[in-house]
Amino acid sequence: RGGGRGVLLGVGVGDVPARPVVEAVGAVRGMVGRVIAQSNHLHSPRYMGHQVTSPLPLAAVTEVVSKFLNNAMAVYEMGPVGTAMERAVIRWMGGRLGFDVEACDGVLTSGGSLGNLTALLAARQDRAGFDVWNEGQQAGEPLCVLAGESAHYSVLRAVQIMGWGRGGVGVVPVDDAYRMEVGALRSALEAARTSGRRVIAVVASACSTATGSFDEIEGIADFCEKEGLWLHVDGAHGAAAVLSDSYKHLVRGIERADSVVWDAHKMMLMPALATAVIFRDGRDSYQAFAQHASYLFSEASPEEQWFNICQRTLECTKHMMSLHLYTALCVHGTDLFAEYVTAAFDLGRRFGEMIMAEKDFELGTAPQCNIVCFRYRPAGVDGEALDALQERIRRRILESGAFYLVQTRLKNGLYLRVTLINPFTGEPELRALLAAVWEAGSFDGVMVPR
Repeated sequence: RGGGRGVLLGVGVGDVPARPVVEAVGAVRGMVGRVIAQSNHLHSPRYMGHQVTSPLPLAAVTEVVSKFLNNAMAVYEMGPVGTAMERAVIRWMGGRLGFDVEACDGVLTSGGSLGNLTALLAARQDRAGFDVWNEGQQAGEPLCVLAGESAHYSVLRAVQIMGWGRGGVGVVPVDDAYRMEVGALRSALEAARTSGRRVIAVVASACSTATGSFDEIEGIADFCEKEGLWLHVDGAHGAAAVLSDSYKHLVRGIERADSVVWDAHKMMLMPALATAVIFRDGRDSYQAFAQHASYLFSEASPEEQWFNICQRTLECTKHMMSLHLYTALCVHGTDLFAEYVTAAFDLGRRFGEMIMAEKDFELGTAPQCNIVCFRYRPAGVDGEALDALQERIRRRILESGAFYLVQTRLKNGLYLRVTLINPFTGEPELRALLAAVWEAGSFDGVMVPR
């Protein structure tokens, strides 16, 4: 008998007696069918919402294998195969970033937010000037990192987790394309110092979540090198541009970063979650976490026991997330991923052209990749009414079930936002989306001529 209570799909679950096998199979089939029917279908070419991809079928198969084996990867002896695959995947990704394959290292972890925290913990230990990990923040001056206005919210969350408060992020202005103003780094650095904080790092976005804008990494790297600052690149979405000959220029200079976060569950068609935290100097990967636990590993240094991954990540019971990407690379090679990234980024730019050609539509900024912000703006509608119109359009489209898209607020108001991440999405779906937006944007049933 099950003793738990809860609610699933509107049906209460109380004390339920065990069922005969045949009946149980039918119950499972029925429940799974309802779950599938009532969930978001990321495999639909009309899914254009958040930055989570429809995974490769092969990756879904390996996910079943991983969950069935359930080899938690805290230490090598619990996850020997996964550990070996993880090291291979990390070094492959590091090599693609332009790092020395023999010198770089890192870990896979559960999501870009945790990845950014891990990287910034390492930066803190390396550049703070005192041993924060063992002595605490009170042993030295308040610390700070610099990041653009468009940086992901997890950057501020990470520094607040570390106890630095909101002042732990020195905000750098962005330009009209929502890229960090490299020339403003100097004033942001001085402002932080004037407030009594020691700046230890700069976080570059590749790309920003809201607009898909890529910071100019080369110029930021020059600044960091001159000032002795750690350079972290949040490449959760856009680091995969290194795979594309057509778009790798967007992340020029990324090989100079001290650390990079790269999500395989975004632009590499992997199931969530699978985030790589990659350090140019692999020795830095041991700085984020450095605790002893005799029931897991010996008193040897973490560097000597590189194969015990939990010494370098917050997670202990970590699942075998390397299996999916390792298998996909072995079976499909690298061309599949390069072609996918190129096609997705091409489609984003093409959608930008389609929007500009439409009457009463406008872009938030010219798309650099497969993230596009736009809005329907009929004549005479502005300000709060224009924002309310975008909200109404999105709600009507979601309620119709025709598409899934999101919204974001930019400097001059609210915009609809799509991430063209499904490999089956094409121009027909984009034309249909524009038509749906136009129709949903009607006022009291009166259509604005198109």
